[in-house]
Amino acid sequence: MHGPASSGWLLVALCAATGAYCLLRMRSGVEEQRRAAGGEALMGFGMAAMAVPAAVFTPPSWAWPAYAVVFGAAGLRALWAARSGRHHLHHLVGDAAMVYMALVMAGSPAHAHTHGPSGVPLLTGVLLLYFAGYVLLTGVRLLPMAVVAGGGAAVGTGPEAGGGAAVGWGDRPELARACRLSMGIAMLAMLLTM
Repeated sequence: MHGPASSGWLLVALCAATGAYCLLRMRSGVEEQRRAAGGEALMGFGMAAMAVPAAVFTPPSWAWPAYAVVFGAAGLRALWAARSGRHHLHHLVGDAAMVYMALVMAGSPAHAHTHGPSGVPLLTGVLLLYFAGYVLLTGVRLLPMAVVAGGGAAVGTGPEAGGGAAVGWGDRPELARACRLSMGIAMLAMLLTM
């Protein structure tokens, strides 16, 4: 990706760490969590590789079409999985964004991007709006909820939230949301540099 090398390396570190955490989440006892974590690990490592500053490493010409094929296949898998849960639609949008970025990078001469007189392309703008909304919504969902008035229990307690039964750290929903939030922020940063 383009931009200052220091921010590129920070993006690489964030995406690689997120991908590594998602690999650890694949050890969950819940099959659906394992599947989602596998797709998110692929996304994290793919984004880390794509974010390596261009001044440091210029991928060979076949790399960008290979990215498009890998994330196109992941998108088809997410589309198939969307039959059982709508949260897979976010994975589909993320995979489509990765395909889009790979195709843009493959088609750019010497990977030099200029927006030209028309400004930001429409698809880039739509993806930026989607991921900005996703980041804001996910961030709000991570905020702790207040105690219910009248002495009720606070949201996030009880056996279903891990208050009674022991829940593995890889199965904690707030950690999975934080992982998705960091990848959403990274996707925004990558789309802004296009």
